[in-house]
Amino acid sequence: MDESERTGEVVAIIGAGEMGAAVGRRLRDSGARVLTSLRGRGAQSTERARRAGLEVVDQDDALIREADFVLSIVPPGVAVEVARRLRDPLARSPRRPVFAECNAISPETVKQIAQILSASRCRFVDGGIIGGPPPADPRFAGPRFYASGPDAPALARLGRYGLDIAVIEGPIGAASGLKLSYAGLTKGLTALGAAMVAGAARAGLADALRTELLRSQPDLIARLERHLPPMVPKAYRWVAEMEEIAQFLGGEDQGAAIYRGAARLYERIAREFTADDSGEALAALFAFCKLTKT
Repeated sequence: MDESERTGEVVAIIGAGEMGAAVGRRLRDSGARVLTSLRGRGAQSTERARRAGLEVVDQDDALIREADFVLSIVPPGVAVEVARRLRDPLARSPRRPVFAECNAISPETVKQIAQILSASRCRFVDGGIIGGPPPADPRFAGPRFYASGPDAPALARLGRYGLDIAVIEGPIGAASGLKLSYAGLTKGLTALGAAMVAGAARAGLADALRTELLRSQPDLIARLERHLPPMVPKAYRWVAEMEEIAQFLGGEDQGAAIYRGAARLYERIAREFTADDSGEALAALFAFCKLTKT
């Protein structure tokens, strides 16, 4: 596109998953031009990008060349790989795009990515997304993007395009630390619930546990019934996130072992979910929530 034809910000979304595609749709509906790459992605990502109206550009140099912003929204386990892949295209870009690392990774990992990209021309922002994907209806708010680091104020420009951007004081790593602190509470509580429901089921006590929770902890059982079922198909994505939280916490006596255990639990749930028959943990969760596997 000729520079004179530009009418708004150009945003490249790396990762057309559930969150990335929805963020791209919100940006596009608010007047931004949104590009994405489907390299290595499957049919679901292709369909999400189509429904969101995103422009697909699978050649990395072409994708980065026009971008004012590059938002990396990928599973945490591949965040470093994505940064390495885009380092040279970012260095060759005629612009100085803002690269926002928006994944659920530890401050140590985000600093590693900042170092990988330090020789490129990009302005690096540490980002943390708290909340679910933005709904299609723009009247309803989407997630909040926390941003930190010296170039964080530049990301705030996307507030004009339907995103909720909150710049926080702090170095690169602060936004990621906040995100993991939040996820460690919310997804950590879900892991605790899944573990104890399965444990009660193994002991033949699931019905008794449910009855007692209904009697004495109605808010807790309501939370479990609300959060356990939608966790199951996402469990595979939460494995690396739990590992990143463990790294963020540090030593065993600071709670890191809790999240390494949660990672193994989510790994097992993900494995059982893809199997033909529900395994022990998954069967217990569905029975406790009065659901059947779909």
